[in-house]
Amino acid sequence: MGLGVDEAGKGPVLGSMFAAAVRVEPDRLPAGVADSKRLSPDRRTELAERIRAAGETAVVEVPVARIDDPETDMNGLTLWAHAEAIDRLAADGDAVRADAADTDSARFERQLTDAVAVDADVSAAHRADETDRVVAAASILAKVARDAHVDALAVEYGAVGSGYPGDERTREFLRSYVEQEGELPACARRSWRTSRDVLAASEQASLDRF
Repeated sequence: MGLGVDEAGKGPVLGSMFAAAVRVEPDRLPAGVADSKRLSPDRRTELAERIRAAGETAVVEVPVARIDDPETDMNGLTLWAHAEAIDRLAADGDAVRADAADTDSARFERQLTDAVAVDADVSAAHRADETDRVVAAASILAKVARDAHVDALAVEYGAVGSGYPGDERTREFLRSYVEQEGELPACARRSWRTSRDVLAASEQASLDRF
């Protein structure tokens, strides 16, 4: 039995981060499972349904309020989300493989081993979602959860783009929202530089009008 874990949404300025775990016999996974970034949204959605049918799955959400909590940081939250997803599925002795969410994969492996409640055999590597099909399956579930979350934000707020700082549609959404409402939307990560820059530009524009 293999157990893989990965996350999606660590870097966006809008919305939650998600971690997903999959516990499954690798040969039960559907053909076409690969790193979620290489798959179209429709293909990810299709595969996610088949992955859920093939094994046990868990998805953990880390909301904006927790991301912005000054008592936390993204490294710690990412580690917690991985461990929480693992603990929802793993049994003692399971072989757990993770996509390392740290520049030092060995450090992430040690920290994740310490963080999980079960006595599992944890390994972590960079780009594990490209080399391990169970980790790739977890990456698909995490990305599908993140995609659905962004779709829900678009229903609530209108066009928000991908939510990433490098997306001009996302930056324009934030600028327009702050200009109209005088504050950031609830879906924005206020601790992100992009959010702070938008607020600072709005405040400067207000001063320039006087």
